[in-house]
Amino acid sequence: MTRDLESAKHSSMDVLHVVGARPNFMKAAPVLRALTTSAGVRQTLIHTGQHYDSNMSGVFFQQLEMPAPDVNLGVGSGSHAQQTAEIIARLEPIILERKPDLVLVYGDVNSTMAAALVCSKLLVPIGHVEAGLRSRDRSMPEEINRLITDQLSTLLFTPSADADENLLREGVESAKIHFVGNVMVDTLVRLLPFAEAQSSRELPQRFALVTLHRPANVDDLPWLKRMLFALSELSNDLTVLFPVHPRTRQRIADLGLEALSNGRLRLLEPKPYLEFLALQRKATVVITDSGGIQEETTFLGVPCLTVRENTERPITVSSGTNVLVGRDIALLQTETSRILSGKKKAATAIPLWDGQASGRIAEVILRGL
Repeated sequence: MTRDLESAKHSSMDVLHVVGARPNFMKAAPVLRALTTSAGVRQTLIHTGQHYDSNMSGVFFQQLEMPAPDVNLGVGSGSHAQQTAEIIARLEPIILERKPDLVLVYGDVNSTMAAALVCSKLLVPIGHVEAGLRSRDRSMPEEINRLITDQLSTLLFTPSADADENLLREGVESAKIHFVGNVMVDTLVRLLPFAEAQSSRELPQRFALVTLHRPANVDDLPWLKRMLFALSELSNDLTVLFPVHPRTRQRIADLGLEALSNGRLRLLEPKPYLEFLALQRKATVVITDSGGIQEETTFLGVPCLTVRENTERPITVSSGTNVLVGRDIALLQTETSRILSGKKKAATAIPLWDGQASGRIAEVILRGL
């Protein structure tokens, strides 16, 4: 039986956070901050090193004002199996040594599932921040990570009502589920003024912001080639800013299409959080295959076209600014034209996307003290 959080009552509680990729950092930062203000809570931050270069990792810690990790496992890149296995092997001794009362994992990356597996074997309670999201597409590695992590977790912190419904449908006990809202919004609300203050005055008046990184898209070279030419065509109507993920940049090089980058279609280096948030805030339209960007654009009221057949964040479609266009480039062009002609979706307020989700998470955890 998993060690009960009640054992921490009337004493200090050791909470260990495991992060591994940029989306994790944006979710963990406000939770770390909320628990820091609580007496009787000791915290440890473990970075698996799943994202490991400075633009993809280090600068995010600085901008989010996160403490330096207590431990960096230095896992680096590899196949899903290799990366997951390395995290498990390197994390287990840390958990055995530190004996935390609770381990918090975030989102749906390999680090999330690997940490949940380690803790479940060692009977350490797991809290999953951003639990219950489902795309219904098991070809996505992230979907497998979500399903496994949620089945192993003791505390499931959900961002939206549909996530609660998914968990209940899968047989998760209702007492484990806590609807707290979206912690990504906490970070966005806190840092948006800083992003706007440093926003470049040299930005075009109108521009499309593009991100593409999912293997199903960028590893399909014929599709990626058509997409790049479509973006080049779009740049005749407005500037296209495309911060390019390292994986995507390599695929563009494989296609020999680096020369498409010009004054109107700009292939840029990856952007740190504040710079990218400033771009999102001012974009005319965002074209992406990212999950978190669907949420951020909805909160910001910026039109978002998601180049995926499904989303684990359906609330961004039903209540937000997001439109799923799949991998249909003709549909992408049609929807872009609609937005440029002024026919954009209006977002409605989503419950508990208010910048206070991390405080609600801390309240649930502190009930164990």
